[in-house]
Amino acid sequence: MIFLVASMCVQILCAVHAIRSGRNQIWLLFIFLFSILGCFAYLVLEVLPAHWNNRHVRTARAQVVGKVDPERAVRDAERSLELAETAANYIALGDAQTVRHRYADAEVAYRKALTLGPGNDWATQVKLAAMLFECGKSGEALRLLDAAPELARGSEWDRRALLRARILADLGRVAEARTLFEDVVERMAGEEARCHYAAFLLQQGDSHRARSILEEVEQRARRMDRTQRASQADMYRWAGERLAELRQN
Repeated sequence: MIFLVASMCVQILCAVHAIRSGRNQIWLLFIFLFSILGCFAYLVLEVLPAHWNNRHVRTARAQVVGKVDPERAVRDAERSLELAETAANYIALGDAQTVRHRYADAEVAYRKALTLGPGNDWATQVKLAAMLFECGKSGEALRLLDAAPELARGSEWDRRALLRARILADLGRVAEARTLFEDVVERMAGEEARCHYAAFLLQQGDSHRARSILEEVEQRARRMDRTQRASQADMYRWAGERLAELRQN
């Protein structure tokens, strides 16, 4: 009896959705004639494809794939390289290894891409600089950044400036790093720059400014939906933990 009532409710919901969304009325026949099977076919063939390219659905799907099969992107890139050793395929492998935090492997892939490419691939050179920094080779990373041509102010300039600020901080050039951090956090979208700046400030013992920055992160995070926060869950968790510690002290 319960199954029958539930089945009827699902049929009614699907039928109402089909009518309101202007779907082909032939679906009503399938929904009421085949009951749950008809509803399932309607959802799979009509409803899901319409939402498959939705930003939130894409993000959720990527997160699920990343958790269930975290090596998928690496394997796909390696298969592509088996077919053709091209600069683009090595870049794809480097990107996949970067996501897995295998910075040394990513460094190797980006270097190979630069040797195979036509030259002056500054975007890949900047990626290589980031990997060198992550591997503790900040001096070489800064030289690569300095060799790249100057960009007009924009999102890519901001990303490079954030990387440069982190490198300068690692090299002990504190005043230069702080000035660059202050400039970048005012313009760069997202909270990555603020979190890196807060970490730098904590290292320098400036807990007051670090708390102010982390409180900005907290306020902005509250205005985000769960999907947006989930894409950088570790970063927001770190920010929350550090802020809680600062408030206790």
